[in-house]
Amino acid sequence: MVSEEELRRRWERTVERLFRERVIRSEAVRRAFLKYPRYLFVQKRYRDYAHVDEPLPIPSGQTISAPHMVAIMLELAELRPGMNVLEVGTGSGWNAALIAELVKTDVYTIERIPELVEFARRNLERAGVKNVHVIPGDGTRGFPPKAPYDRIIVTAGAPKIPEPLLEQLNPGGRLIIPVGGYHLWQDLYVVEKTEDGRIKKKRWGGVAFVPLIGEHGWRE
Repeated sequence: MVSEEELRRRWERTVERLFRERVIRSEAVRRAFLKYPRYLFVQKRYRDYAHVDEPLPIPSGQTISAPHMVAIMLELAELRPGMNVLEVGTGSGWNAALIAELVKTDVYTIERIPELVEFARRNLERAGVKNVHVIPGDGTRGFPPKAPYDRIIVTAGAPKIPEPLLEQLNPGGRLIIPVGGYHLWQDLYVVEKTEDGRIKKKRWGGVAFVPLIGEHGWRE
């Protein structure tokens, strides 16, 4: 197992490469990536590989996304301080930590798998993240108590866009969601709700995410 200093050096090189290649486009996302490296959010046996730009396993047969994919979704979301954000699919807690750093306020994230709820909470606590609230439940229903949201980011592939998420989106808000097949492949969509309530969808490109399970997603 490599030292903390070497993990840090490897991670910094990955972030700088993504920045150089314009995958990370904004200074805010670059700073968030440097503040919360991916190796803080994986199991010990995978820490040495956290800088590699590929998905890695996390408990319960799920994955932590590749750094480039997380960067792309955060850049598409155009997060700004003060925004009210819901994440669907907490997983390791890494993406929620990055979101929280970008919006500087409370972030709500829903996870259906109890083992991952605890895994994410431990990771976030160890990383010193105080403004992320991990909520057990069915993310396809959204989280009405804190709605409406300026941004909703979904980290699993849906068969279609869940209606509750559209309902809980603020006018002028934006939803980032993969839509398509159960495992491989999906298209990543940027969905915007106009000020008069109309829905506009823009396809970014092909992606591959674990399935979004729930009442308004895939059945288990």
